[in-house]
Amino acid sequence: MVKHEGEQAKVAVRNLRRDANEHLKKLLKDKEISEDDERRAQEEVQKLTDRFVVEIDKMLAVKEQEIMTV
Repeated sequence: MVKHEGEQAKVAVRNLRRDANEHLKKLLKDKEISEDDERRAQEEVQKLTDRFVVEIDKMLAVKEQEIMTV
């Protein structure tokens, strides 16, 4: 159950990344941002995604350990 919830959280984070990248592409297409700005923003979104996926993994490990010790 815990692993399933963790995976759902990761999917949600990845969906947010996809939405953010689509928004950046639209801004680039509408010429509201430069290609360099889009690339930097995509890299920042990826860093945030990676950070939160690692955080979810840490929380899962703690919760699994907590469940196993009870």
